[in-house]
Amino acid sequence: MKALIESIVTPLVDHPEDIVVKKTEEDAKIVYHLTVHQEDVGKVIGKNGRIAKAIRTVVYAAKTDGNKRIYLDIM
Repeated sequence: MKALIESIVTPLVDHPEDIVVKKTEEDAKIVYHLTVHQEDVGKVIGKNGRIAKAIRTVVYAAKTDGNKRIYLDIM
């Protein structure tokens, strides 16, 4: 899942070396924390959050971790 998130975000940003994806697991959910360079945050979120919503849709559709819910947090 980390590779999927990185492959989606890499073409969108100017500083691909600063992309960091961390995974946090809890009882009923898995949270992926996406951190990008400060200048690239707007590019990843997009106008009115459209790009962020599209990224989340793809990540949620690719869910492979059983019954746990997946969340994507963009910082």
